[in-house]
Amino acid sequence: MQFMLLIFEDDKAYREPSRMQEVVAAHMRLSAELREKGLMVSGDGLQGSATATTVRSGPDGQTLHDGPFAETREQLGGYYVIDVPSLDEAISWARKVPVAPGGGIEVRPVMIY
Repeated sequence: MQFMLLIFEDDKAYREPSRMQEVVAAHMRLSAELREKGLMVSGDGLQGSATATTVRSGPDGQTLHDGPFAETREQLGGYYVIDVPSLDEAISWARKVPVAPGGGIEVRPVMIY
C-alpha cells in the first residue's frame, strides 16, 4: 500500500544555511535507507512557500494568488511516497523524517486507481 508522508514546517526554520545543510543531509540518509529497503516510490523537497502560486475557485470563477493556499506558519516543504504493508509501518517511517521543532508529518494513503 502506498502512503504519502507530507512534511509541514515553518520554512523560517531554515534561514541559516548550516541548518538547511544539516536537514538536507538527514533527508538524504533517510531516502537512501528507504531505497535500500525497496520502499521508496518518490519524494522531493519543495522550494519555499514564497515561490508558490495558488489558483482559487470561487463563485465568480478562478483567481490567482501569490503564496500557498493555507494561511498558517506551517507550509508543505516536501514529501515522500513509500510503499509499505500497513499504516503502522508508514507511521514508523514518518517518525524518522527530520523536521524543525513544531513541524509535523502528515501520513496519508495514496488513492491508486
